[in-house]
Amino acid sequence: MKTSLVLTVIGPDKPGLVELLSQTIAAHQGNWLESGMSRLAGKFAGILITEVPEGQVEALTAELTALQEKGLKVVAERTSEPEVVSDQQRFTLELVGHDKPGIVREISQALAERKVNVERLNTELVSGSMSAELLFKADADLSVATNADLDELQGALEDIASDLMVDIILKN
Repeated sequence: MKTSLVLTVIGPDKPGLVELLSQTIAAHQGNWLESGMSRLAGKFAGILITEVPEGQVEALTAELTALQEKGLKVVAERTSEPEVVSDQQRFTLELVGHDKPGIVREISQALAERKVNVERLNTELVSGSMSAELLFKADADLSVATNADLDELQGALEDIASDLMVDIILKN
C-alpha cells in the first residue's frame, strides 16, 4: 500500500538541494509526483507530493528530518486523496498594478467573503516597462460553487481594483 506525503522544504539556496531531496525520496522507494519550488530572498522553498510504500514512511520521515543538518528543513504530512467536488467552477485572476502594501490582503478578503478557494497563487515584483517603479503582479487559480454570483464577485473586485489602482481580470 502506498502513502502520500506532502513535504514542505526550506533552506539557504545552494546547488544540489533538489538532488539531495530526490535521492532521499528515491532511497525509500518514493515517487516524486508534483512540486512547486522557488528561490525567494536567498532561500530555497518548495512544496511537493511524494508517494512511498507504507513500510517506508517512518524511515523516510526520519531521514528527511535529518536533512536539517545539511541546511534543509523538511516537514512531512500524511495526506489522503482529496475528495472530488463536482459542483465547482474554476477561473483565473490576473492582477497588475503599482506595488503597495495591502493588495493581497484586500483581494484575499474579498475572495474569502464569497467562499472562493485560492488553489494556486503566484506573485512577483517587476520593473515597469516605462518607468523604474515596481509593479506588483499576481495570477491565481480559483474555484467556487457553480451557483456563486460571479457578477457580484467581479463588481467587488472592480471596486477594490479602483481603490488600489490596479487592473484585475477574471477569466473562465
